[in-house]
Amino acid sequence: MATNKDLVQYIAYQMARAGEVTFKKMFGEYGLYLHGKFFAMVCDDHLLFKPTEAGRKLLGIPILREPYPGGKPCFYVENVDDHELLSSLAIATCKELPEGKKRK
Repeated sequence: MATNKDLVQYIAYQMARAGEVTFKKMFGEYGLYLHGKFFAMVCDDHLLFKPTEAGRKLLGIPILREPYPGGKPCFYVENVDDHELLSSLAIATCKELPEGKKRK
């Protein structure tokens, strides 16, 4: 099931306090980027953050969900209306993630 683009736009808007949040379509789903760093995805209309210790501290006991069968479990965030949590989680997650590899 493909993700609804309107939902992805809404989620990106909810995280606007974190900075420049953009998204790219990937195989019918979407990757989310903060200042160009990939940190989360929306798959089957579910918001999934890359797992980090900083994210775990903000979420408490996170719900883990695979983005696709056999995929690495990610932190599932059900409440996409909580703009403060989403922005804080985006910032904290990106601070902990390594810099992406530069493409030639």
